Amino acid sequence: MLSHNMKLKKENKDYTTNIYGTRYFSQPIPKFEIPEEGMPSDVAYRLIHDELNLDGNPNLNLASFVTTWMEDEAEKLIAENNCKNFVDNDEYPQTGIIHSRIVNMLAKLFNAPESFNFAGASTIGSSEAIMLALLAHKWYWRENRKDKRSDALPNIVMGADVHVVWKKFAKYFDVELRMVPMEENCYILTADKVKEHVDENTMAIGVVLGTTFTGQIDEISEINEVLEKIKISEGWDIPIHVDAASGGFVMPFINPDFEWDFRLSHVRSINVSGHKYGLVYPGVGWVIFKDAKYISDDLVFNVNYLGGVMPTFSLNFSKGSSMVLAQYYNLLRLGIKGYTHIMENLMETSHYLLDKINDIGTFDFLNEEIVLPIIAVKLKNEFLDCISVFEISKMLRENGWIVPAYTLPSDAENIAVLRIVIKENFSRSMADILVKKLSEVHQYCLLRKDDLKHENLAENSLFNIY
Repeated sequence: MLSHNMKLKKENKDYTTNIYGTRYFSQPIPKFEIPEEGMPSDVAYRLIHDELNLDGNPNLNLASFVTTWMEDEAEKLIAENNCKNFVDNDEYPQTGIIHSRIVNMLAKLFNAPESFNFAGASTIGSSEAIMLALLAHKWYWRENRKDKRSDALPNIVMGADVHVVWKKFAKYFDVELRMVPMEENCYILTADKVKEHVDENTMAIGVVLGTTFTGQIDEISEINEVLEKIKISEGWDIPIHVDAASGGFVMPFINPDFEWDFRLSHVRSINVSGHKYGLVYPGVGWVIFKDAKYISDDLVFNVNYLGGVMPTFSLNFSKGSSMVLAQYYNLLRLGIKGYTHIMENLMETSHYLLDKINDIGTFDFLNEEIVLPIIAVKLKNEFLDCISVFEISKMLRENGWIVPAYTLPSDAENIAVLRIVIKENFSRSMADILVKKLSEVHQYCLLRKDDLKHENLAENSLFNIY
């Protein structure tokens, strides 16, 4: 027990030293229960700030697609609007107007025909956007199918290269999941596979513009052609939803002639992540529909308990306004030319890094013709016995680099890969530093391979003796 004088001395010390000399830094930080008494704001900040130093360095995080840098002016705008609840259009009408402007900009970026009544909404991220799009397609299928008396279950067709949210949707919302497995040397959804899996109860086809696993693109245009033929022969008008979470803010700027969007007749909805290559901090995503008719009125709720009557189509209700406004900042600040310059730099750095990694000789590429700033590699067969990509990932982590290792989905799970995501603030200089570390890893692989060779020779010699 501390005497009264010792307690008084300890309290007075707080006023005669800096933060690190206060009593709060000689006591355990509260972890499981709310403390009885609070603490000064600067102390609370410093305790949390210093503990977060144990997190990885966002600038060395090559695992995440999520934006880790924005300009000071954007951060100022974010800070000024963190207090605004986006859903409250009655109190913050201008935020709602800006939101509508962004929907228009993205619809036109994705080549929505002017003759259509396109529509869209912001979301917390692409997961919510995909859920909303697929709910809309489920309702549209249900309201427009020929045999409305049937209890048939709707199905969605997709490749195993999709994000886990597609599986979640099927389970959460009672939809049959028809997932096409990967094949060795084919890690995308192809048109011929789609043809085998659709029927009159297919409510949508899911395709990916830049898969999480390899950064590749499904055969979107070819799948659209298959669906056009099926519509003529069978009368099934099956929509395509494009998961453009990773590629939707890249492809329009580096390859605007590539047709993956609303220029294709069966593409009815698209999601994109503003917090990925939209260059906004998390979390903001977007879902855009070619025509508002694909959103059933039954899915739109009107509420009046925030003031005026407001329609809402979302899975989340309250959310911050700041990232929506940050998206608008980027669109104004960068424009088409600014985004194009950034994406071209990303692709140039990606090709440079690919060439350098190829020169090292440790890895084979899953996507030799990279179409997005994503590089996926696997170990060459000659190194599989002496090291794993999981060990390499751990070795890189010891030097601050965060490079994920994982196995591919079903029917290709024997393939383990490393994936490198090139983001806006990943420079040529940083690429050279990473290559140097990968070269050291290669030397370790060679030594380990040589050790295993000698171990095998020794075992064979002993076998021959006996």
